[in-house]
Amino acid sequence: MTAPLHEPTAEAVPSAAEEAAGVAGGKKVQGRSPGRIAWERLKRDRLALSGGAVVLFLVLVAVFAPLITGLAGQSPNEHHEDLIDPLFSTPVGSFGGISGEHWLGVEPVNGRDVFARIVYGAQISLLVGFLSAVVAVVLGTVLGILAGYFGGWVDAAISRVMDMLLSFPQLLFIIALVSVMPNKLLGLEGTGVRVMVMILVIGFFGWPYIGRVVRGQTLSLREREYVEAARSLGAGRGYILVKELMPNLVAPIIVYTTMMIPTNILTEAALSFLGVGVKPPTASWGDMLSSAVNYFDADPTYMVIPGLAIFITVLSFNLFGDGVRDALDPKASR
Repeated sequence: MTAPLHEPTAEAVPSAAEEAAGVAGGKKVQGRSPGRIAWERLKRDRLALSGGAVVLFLVLVAVFAPLITGLAGQSPNEHHEDLIDPLFSTPVGSFGGISGEHWLGVEPVNGRDVFARIVYGAQISLLVGFLSAVVAVVLGTVLGILAGYFGGWVDAAISRVMDMLLSFPQLLFIIALVSVMPNKLLGLEGTGVRVMVMILVIGFFGWPYIGRVVRGQTLSLREREYVEAARSLGAGRGYILVKELMPNLVAPIIVYTTMMIPTNILTEAALSFLGVGVKPPTASWGDMLSSAVNYFDADPTYMVIPGLAIFITVLSFNLFGDGVRDALDPKASR
């Protein structure tokens, strides 16, 4: 008997992709955007999320400082001499005078509430840290992308300026500049003038760092196929810079910004510690540390509290910045 011309066809076996689609209820599988991929990576990093939560908390504390101190019933500049030992000029009671009314104790000599001054000190630290980073990012991004894309004498001139600023003693320059600044300038006076000067000078000396990063990325990106395709289609330089190169520079800019802010906060604290930051009686963590040096033996709590505030703030920014860097890294496992 001859074999049949056609074997009986077996039932079609669904593929793995079809089974996955069936399990999903017939929904169309959608691709993930780079932003969504980065967010999913960041969500898996608990340390980074913890750091980000603390950063958000500190920002809210700085914004709502008057409300928080009002609810606590304290003022950052109100003196409480009755809580100070007249013989030693230190707070009465243990741990710097910590009590139900003064949650973190009081300052030596004048008895000002430490909790209220810590809360208001967050305003100065975060304001200088964020705004000086904005100044540095704007200057560094613009000049870095111009140097990397145009090359030639433009790149040479900008690169030499970067080298000069990177070799300049930033801290000494700020100390000298703040020391000779007038008390009134551009409608500001006192602490406002010093804060403005710190923001501008820290940002100006910080842009070469991010400028070098942006320049190096631009040198690589300008040779990519999509940039050549845009040129061949007649796209102008402005279009290529804004539409083709800039979106691909967002990730390194964000990462470097998160790393720059804690450095700026430390710089502000160092300047206030040296007496060239904000002017008393404005609250500042660095100024509190400077005042605590004279009373460390008798009242160590007064030094520990602002020191912890600076440590926690900088650590939180660094943890969050590390997480953002890993989340935006295209070579990381997805």
